[in-house]
Amino acid sequence: MWHRLFTAVFLLGAFADSASAADCTPLLDHSFPALLTGKPQSLCQYKGKVVLVVNTASACGYTPQYEGLEALYKRYAARGLVVIGFPSNDFGAQEPGSNKEVAEFCQLNYGVSFPMVEKTVVSGASANPLYAALAKQGGGAPQWNFHKYLIDRSGTRVSGYASAIDPGSPRMTREIEKLLTQ
Repeated sequence: MWHRLFTAVFLLGAFADSASAADCTPLLDHSFPALLTGKPQSLCQYKGKVVLVVNTASACGYTPQYEGLEALYKRYAARGLVVIGFPSNDFGAQEPGSNKEVAEFCQLNYGVSFPMVEKTVVSGASANPLYAALAKQGGGAPQWNFHKYLIDRSGTRVSGYASAIDPGSPRMTREIEKLLTQ
């Protein structure tokens, strides 16, 4: 149990900050504090990967989608997919806990190992800069928790998926597989 929790703490709190901003596409040229460490992490490190960005919440009817997100991450990570969770309390106040509580919830209930950032605003005038850009490029702002954005390897094309679209749906997996082959 402790080994599993330690592994999750490492994975949730420490994603490498290896790419330089000079090599980064404008869409990925953002930094966010990692969920557990609070240390700023650049999304530029994911240049050349397919990135699935999801605003998450622990007390939502869509919360079981964490299981599907983790399954996608495990299935496709070796081929270049990165899932990044953005906990947010924007919709229905369904993410009221601290960053530590969010991390513990994700690990203990869903075994989340994909990168997550600290709680952030994803909608409205106060949306973080990445979400503002995704809304502009990907067909609109999230209307609820678990809205998904799929970013291609070039970091320029974005597809948006409503909350009700399950991460493991044929529609999403077809698009992910297509992007992974490009």
